[in-house]
Amino acid sequence: MKVFVIGSHGQIGKLLVDLLVARGDEVVAAIRDEKQAPEMEERGAAVQIFDLMSQPDEMAKAIGNADAVVFTAGSGGATGYDQTLMIDLDGAVKSMLASKIAGVTRFVLVSAMNSENPEKWTEEIKPYYVAKYFADNYLENQTDLDYTIVKPGILTNEPGKGGVLIGEDHGSISRQDVAEVVAETLHHDNTIKKSFSVVEGAQPISEGISDIQ
Repeated sequence: MKVFVIGSHGQIGKLLVDLLVARGDEVVAAIRDEKQAPEMEERGAAVQIFDLMSQPDEMAKAIGNADAVVFTAGSGGATGYDQTLMIDLDGAVKSMLASKIAGVTRFVLVSAMNSENPEKWTEEIKPYYVAKYFADNYLENQTDLDYTIVKPGILTNEPGKGGVLIGEDHGSISRQDVAEVVAETLHHDNTIKKSFSVVEGAQPISEGISDIQ
């Protein structure tokens, strides 16, 4: 499978690239800065300059003949509200449109737990939840892509435990395990047209993904 990873230089993105390469997938790491290319090439990925501020038709040219697109880009905690909306919402939606133009149907979006429940949003990162809410909604209701929306709990940098609990609305999960969940999701067609939350748990990741209905 040829996978185009948007946000490949982020924390989850790098872990995902490593996992997909190890599985034998052909990985194209979307990067915004040429200086990031050597690191991603060392990880075994091809690289492609990709600007979330460009227009969908230009983005589609970069996506090319991929079999699947993963969007795990994020503005990060150090940017302002405007960047959150431009990357986590506008960038995500334009990536969906670009995928359609490129003829790619499989699209996996990394979102956030409780993005669909405004009453559970925390005030300090409310713009982040707003962006996720509308990006998720657009993917589910305004596209015909074969989507999966992965909604991890509170992210940690602990080593992956290899176990998950699907469907919980509270809890945490390591970025390593999130990357593994996304990798498994790409290889499980039962996750198409599905949205699910995920936290650390006891069920092996591959089994948990296989059980999604």
